[in-house]
Amino acid sequence: MPPVPSGRGLPRRAAALLTGLALAAVGPTVTALAPADAAAAASAAAAADFPVRVNQLGYLPDGPKRATVVNSATTPLAWQLRDASGAQVAAGATTVHGADQASGQSTHLVDFGAYGGTGTGFTLVVGGAASHPFDISASLYDGLRADSLNFFYQQRSGIAIDAALAGGSAYARPAGHLGVAPNKGDTGVPCQTGVCDYQLDVRGGWYDAGDQGKYVVNGGIATWELVNSFERARRSGGDAALGDSTLRVPERGNGVPDVLDEARWELEFLLRMQVPDGKPMAGMAFHKIHDAQWTGLPTRPELDDQQRELHKPSTAATLNLAATAAQCARVYAPYDAAFAARCLDAARRAWTAARANPNVLAPATDSTGGGAYEDADVSDEFYWAAAELLATTGESQYRDAVVSSPLHSKPVDGFWWGGTATLGRITLATVPGVALPADDVTRLRGLLTSAADGYLATMAGQGYAVPIAADAYVWGSNSSVANNAMVLAVAYELSGAARYRTGALETMDYLLGRNALDRSYVSGYGERASENEHHRFWAHQNDASLPHPPAGSFAGGPNAGLEDPVAKAQLAGCAPAACYLDDIGSYSTNEVAINWNASLAWLTAFAAERRATPTAPAVQVTPTAVTVPEGGSASVGVKLSAAPAQNVTVTVTRTSGDTDLSAATAPLVFTPANWATAQQVSLSAAQDADALAGSAVFTAAGQGVQAATFTATEADDDTAPPTAACSVAYKVENAWGSGFTATVTVKNTGSATVSGWTLGWSFSGDQRISNAWNATVSQAGSSVTARDAGWNGTLAPGASASFGFQASYSGANPAPARFTLNGADCA
Repeated sequence: MPPVPSGRGLPRRAAALLTGLALAAVGPTVTALAPADAAAAASAAAAADFPVRVNQLGYLPDGPKRATVVNSATTPLAWQLRDASGAQVAAGATTVHGADQASGQSTHLVDFGAYGGTGTGFTLVVGGAASHPFDISASLYDGLRADSLNFFYQQRSGIAIDAALAGGSAYARPAGHLGVAPNKGDTGVPCQTGVCDYQLDVRGGWYDAGDQGKYVVNGGIATWELVNSFERARRSGGDAALGDSTLRVPERGNGVPDVLDEARWELEFLLRMQVPDGKPMAGMAFHKIHDAQWTGLPTRPELDDQQRELHKPSTAATLNLAATAAQCARVYAPYDAAFAARCLDAARRAWTAARANPNVLAPATDSTGGGAYEDADVSDEFYWAAAELLATTGESQYRDAVVSSPLHSKPVDGFWWGGTATLGRITLATVPGVALPADDVTRLRGLLTSAADGYLATMAGQGYAVPIAADAYVWGSNSSVANNAMVLAVAYELSGAARYRTGALETMDYLLGRNALDRSYVSGYGERASENEHHRFWAHQNDASLPHPPAGSFAGGPNAGLEDPVAKAQLAGCAPAACYLDDIGSYSTNEVAINWNASLAWLTAFAAERRATPTAPAVQVTPTAVTVPEGGSASVGVKLSAAPAQNVTVTVTRTSGDTDLSAATAPLVFTPANWATAQQVSLSAAQDADALAGSAVFTAAGQGVQAATFTATEADDDTAPPTAACSVAYKVENAWGSGFTATVTVKNTGSATVSGWTLGWSFSGDQRISNAWNATVSQAGSSVTARDAGWNGTLAPGASASFGFQASYSGANPAPARFTLNGADCA
């Protein structure tokens, strides 16, 4: 189990796992894991030898290309990009970043994104120091996409692992925990004493992490990420890369996308963990199953002779089952309708059972033999499960549960196995046709893009561009990094804004070597890749007859908490981003886990998609300029330029201009069948008493399409008011990007005294006044009214009065084109 600290408390595992390590039947124990101190010293020395930190795998031709240089110089340094022959192909100067809080290092940044070439064996040279070699290739992530997913095949329980699929004979092994001695599971597993009086067949699934337990909670988020990766790829048109016969799984060739074959191995296990009908707490899910005591290190799965036990059902596990089974019903339906129906039935029963048992919480004390996966707050799991059931069924009971949850409107934050609300938000924001009002979906998408903007801001303030803060290097920090990058990728899908894709890809740089330790945290990828992750079978450091972890295994990463004896002994005083050791004994920094590899696999699949040519259809509006009679209506036709991959919803909204003009709010749904048929949108102009022929800009936009704008102008039917003898001076005094202050001076140019004045105007941008002085100012939409303050209300001929205000804006900040004094135009 890989616990992650959160605001709900720190999962406890260290003492229990240390006890388990001491139980090792063969091989050395932790205290004999030999020269960890020497390993730590060697690791630090090796990192210092390479102060130019790069993505050791490489860069995409159309992606960001940045590196970090550890150097205390306070002025820019010259850099050269060299190809495999040593020839210089690009050059420039670094940007001095200075102190990086998380690493404790002085850093410079190199941006060689302008280089457009491809190839292998590039190096970046700064001050005589060269980086590790790397590639620039459009196919850069193809191998890692396959290997990060093959990790799950190799973690399968209850099936023999085939050398041809696993990458060699070293990784082949007989089936573990399939009821064959010396195993005591998993075809008929009893409960812990006092939990139940029957046995269940809970074979299959994935071993959770470095141990051989199987946990519904962590299995839930891991399965969701794999299936969601396919859902996202299908929306983007990249699902063929995850399709049938693309991965190394035994089911390849069955007509089902391989990533869904792999996820089904865990889903079948999750379904088996549901309490059968007729039993107490029917429909709930058992929290976990593992050995009665911690499994010794090392132990081959087929040689484990401990008794396996089912642990008490929990509300959290039940809702994990409800969420993933509901997602299963939605995604698997085109490939296996019967399986999808089984999933939906299980999801409904789990939801009902969880509602009937909302506070059956997994305790932190249940940590003998396996991780506790305790959770004292399951409101996030309720929201996630309701969101998945709503997206799949559209039923009102689930919509009511979604919209009534306080989490529905809260800002998006990081997610992990104990905090899953963001998974529900991602589903509701991205699954087409979800049964929520369009405004609600738009708001959810805004919450996700706002979170992504926050991650980008965090990255911009760092020397290594990591989307977590300096105080967030906790157990499983690499998974937090990858999950936050997933939010960036989702924001890119929702908005098309390139900055989000750039941020997601730059996160891969950190994971693959551009970091404080010059370390790739993915086995088999990079010159300095982790290779001694904590695992019972992939335990070569502990037993030379066993293999290293396979390529594509993802280490947990720096953990400033130093929660294992090896880390405590060797990393005391480390900077947060440097609190990592590639040692099998450092389970708090160097374990593997299914939820961590799932986040890596999701992000790598995103990075591997080819995006050279945008494929999104464009919205087309005819005509692009329309006149609307005051008090009447007109219409425009809206269609798409090409067939969408799936149904898309387009809404028309006024984005600037005269608020008297409005568009019908009903959304337009375009399908692969009706995309070329124009749908009419009605525009109306409100009846009023002014003689202003205003105009407004409208935008027709939707997820997965390129937006279009058009202009509507009101044909006013009122008589123009008399003109006033006045002039107005409007001056922006100060502007700072998102706000400004302005002074307005009105002058009486006539021959009669003005007793009491009201000045009016309209903004053509999105300016919003927050406060004013020397006048009483109010704003309704784009229309502004300023009334005298009393003491300055009398304007003799030739006299003037001035007032000021402060306002916010975005984009352009044009001055008003027209002013009225006491209802009459200033002449």
